[in-house]
Amino acid sequence: MTRRKTDESHIRSLTKVSGGTSYAVTIPMEYIRKLKWRAKQKLDVRLYQDRIIIRDWKSG
Repeated sequence: MTRRKTDESHIRSLTKVSGGTSYAVTIPMEYIRKLKWRAKQKLDVRLYQDRIIIRDWKSG
């Protein structure tokens, strides 16, 4: 995979996951590190107007 130019580093592609019922977007590693997220961590995904909000899942 080629590296993007710095002004395009936050542009991502929407990818269809095998099976065809879900989609995926890769999140920059710098964001994951800053948020201290880990693999298989539960996340809260919400649709708000024309945006998708992804947050750490909080029980309760």
